[in-house]
Amino acid sequence: MRLRSSNPVLKRALKQSGAGGYGQPGYGQPYPQQGYPQQGYGQSGYGQPYPQAGYPQQGYAQPGYPQPGYPAAPVQGADAQPMTIDDVVVRTGMTLGVVALLGVVNYFLFSFSPGLALLLTIVGALGGLVLGLVIGFKQSTNPGLILTYAALEGLLVGGFSALLGAQLAVSTGDAGASASLVSQAVVGTVAVFAVMLALYKFRVIKVTDGFVKAVGFAVLGAAALMLVNFVLSFFIAGGLGLREPTLLGLGVSLVFVVIAALTLAIEFRGIEEGVQEGIPAKFAWQFAFGLTVSLVWLYIEILRLLWILKTMFAE
Repeated sequence: MRLRSSNPVLKRALKQSGAGGYGQPGYGQPYPQQGYPQQGYGQSGYGQPYPQAGYPQQGYAQPGYPQPGYPAAPVQGADAQPMTIDDVVVRTGMTLGVVALLGVVNYFLFSFSPGLALLLTIVGALGGLVLGLVIGFKQSTNPGLILTYAALEGLLVGGFSALLGAQLAVSTGDAGASASLVSQAVVGTVAVFAVMLALYKFRVIKVTDGFVKAVGFAVLGAAALMLVNFVLSFFIAGGLGLREPTLLGLGVSLVFVVIAALTLAIEFRGIEEGVQEGIPAKFAWQFAFGLTVSLVWLYIEILRLLWILKTMFAE
């Protein structure tokens, strides 16, 4: 079977499930080839008697009769069953639920203890970055690691939302600006996700291997640019000015929103092909992780974009 995708999660899943030719997922055993007699089947002319009525025929598994010479088929657990769309939806719902829960906690904690909330935000940012890299490179399907990553991202999202909201409230003089900013960012994230899903489903966007490589390079370029801007911010106020409420910052945020949205299409393709190939259900955790990464990044970029717009117009 040819690997039809450049998605590393799908490739690893196919290798682990033994899908290299005619193997069944989880077993890796070839189907009997046509034209070769199968052991245990009675055939006239080969010295094997016809089966007698009332007796189980040798070579056919009968209920209650173990098949001599053949071990029983292994019992598959839930994670070894073929992955379905529902598996991905449920696990993604779990990870996003953890993100939302910790995000709300840290968001409201900012009002009572800004110092502690800021510390948790830094822990969430650094811890999420390190753990995300570990999960991504190892392609881990461990639910504990992925849910821990979601918790760290929740701390980052909640604290960052509260921080930008507080800055906006000061610049506009509107005490309710923070809640409005967050609610609009959430609605915007859901809207972009729905649009990208529709564009992918109706094949308006065709996710080819070339598309995947182009978006991958764009993500690496964005990460490198942000790293340079972050380092320079220690020596120059605002760094390169890429994240400031200026026309340059506005343009950069728009580009990043587009790139984050395109990563969703890549995740959709991986999920679709994974379901078609019948990879084990445990890999739904890896796809849930990928969707969570994309959605968190998309939310943060939309939040910053709205913050820039509102700040610029307030001035």
